[in-house]
Amino acid sequence: MSAKPPTADGYDPATTRQAKATCLYVATKLGDLMDSVIVIGGLVPTLLVPQNSRTDVAEAHVGTMDLDLGLNVELLTTGLYEPLADRLRTAGFTLDTNDRGNPTRQRWLPDASYPGVAIDFLIPPTRESDRGGQLRNIQPDFAAVIAPGLHLAFRDSVTVPVSGMTIAGERATRRINVCGAGAFVVLKALAFRERGENKDAYDLYYILRHYGSRVDDVADRLRPLLADADARSAIGILREDFIEHDGVGPRRAAAFLNVGQPDDDIQADVVGFAKRLLDILAATP
Repeated sequence: MSAKPPTADGYDPATTRQAKATCLYVATKLGDLMDSVIVIGGLVPTLLVPQNSRTDVAEAHVGTMDLDLGLNVELLTTGLYEPLADRLRTAGFTLDTNDRGNPTRQRWLPDASYPGVAIDFLIPPTRESDRGGQLRNIQPDFAAVIAPGLHLAFRDSVTVPVSGMTIAGERATRRINVCGAGAFVVLKALAFRERGENKDAYDLYYILRHYGSRVDDVADRLRPLLADADARSAIGILREDFIEHDGVGPRRAAAFLNVGQPDDDIQADVVGFAKRLLDILAATP
């Protein structure tokens, strides 16, 4: 996965629309195999939080520059990865290349004639030796990035109806599995600790601030996951990085929204929502 722009002005709403159109196109091509695929990453807030009701520009999510799809490990055990990869190829997707011109087997691009975005594939760890960021080889030209905590997205998932135009100019509606708010907080906290990007801090803050009617709704989705070690690690990251005014989480969320500069109001807001979530979870019997 490529580095993310460090500030909100690096994101374009048109690219997010392309990401949604790419997602819809993939859903029409993968068909029944979408049961083993879930949307994670930067498109999740746009799908979980109704954007057409965001009357204030500051309330609209900045979006994403690519499409992250999580793969269920059952694809490996049942051999379903073969038809999945075949359908991608038939749909015109090809491997992306890195800065040195080498193929990136975990990142696929749509046909050049379509205005779409790249797809990154991720998979949960399944071996003790697995580490986040490593590649799991699935086929000679198909791999996925190992993502700790991804299994929780399949436990905390919602099915979202997505309608609109695909990147091929077709009108379609599909019901798509999307990472729930609780698992999203876990994944973003783990990602923030791993790579420390401003966008991850912002995405986490955005869900805490805008999902549902209050932060209690995020807590309700996160609470059933707390027996899991990855969820507990995420809670520890929130305590360490997000509840001090000048902590790295609030500072980097503010930097993302304020052109690289600190902002006392944003930082206070990040701290308030993070503390509220932790207090609710701590009060759980």
